[in-house]
Amino acid sequence: MTYRIRVEHSSRYQYANVVQSSFNEARITPLTTPWQLVLESRLQVVPGAALQAYLDYWGTVVHSFELHQPHDEMTVVGRSVVETTAQPEPDSTLSWEELHDDPVRDQFAEFLAPTTHVPVDPRLSDTALDLIGKSSPASVGFAAVEWAREQLTYVPGTTGVHTSAIEAWEGGKGVCQDFAHLTLALLRTMGVPSRYCSGYLHPEGDAEVGATMEGESHAWLEVWTGGWKAFDPTAGSATGERHVLVARGRDYADVPPIKGIFAGGPTAQLDVTVSLTRLA
Repeated sequence: MTYRIRVEHSSRYQYANVVQSSFNEARITPLTTPWQLVLESRLQVVPGAALQAYLDYWGTVVHSFELHQPHDEMTVVGRSVVETTAQPEPDSTLSWEELHDDPVRDQFAEFLAPTTHVPVDPRLSDTALDLIGKSSPASVGFAAVEWAREQLTYVPGTTGVHTSAIEAWEGGKGVCQDFAHLTLALLRTMGVPSRYCSGYLHPEGDAEVGATMEGESHAWLEVWTGGWKAFDPTAGSATGERHVLVARGRDYADVPPIKGIFAGGPTAQLDVTVSLTRLA
């Protein structure tokens, strides 16, 4: 099945004092992949700014812009239309011996190394060894997702963008970002290359064509066992037509929707809205 989805992502920053200048990056433009086609995409910034688009190190579309006029608020709006299909199964899956061999570890070293959000924790070692003994590489993605879902309860507001996988694990609560980070932590402990994905998830599987629904940014992950396969730990399933991929990286720090620095402020209020419309 193919979905055609219109996405509008708006971020409005209001500052406590006048900002004299700012330097910003936006990562809210969906990617074109073998299973996702971007039909339309544009970014608007208020106050107006010249946009420079490029692909970052991880292959994400980035729009950078600078504001050098005084302003007390800033709005960034991304509008896109994409066609999505379910990601197919990888053509082949390696054995555990092949997966742990030096060529694979060298090729995917960045997706095996610990990060601030996905640190090493020796308490994961026993679980990793247990799952390696019980699972094949072909099934390890689902096994890791099921384990993470047993550890965390979805509770909005209990964690933030700086919360690490281990902090969420110890608290037993989190949101999609935490589910993805904790699953990544286990997979990397197992020696399985895996990367963080961000984007959007249409909230209704049977949404009427033309109906606009409120959404939000969403996080999931991709696992490499001979080919990449995407899983949504929050939903406990593989990704599908309702997922719109925007960015990939080692963890959330590589893919924030908006980031930047400014002279003035501080930020008094941030309002983020995401609307998703199924067009076909």
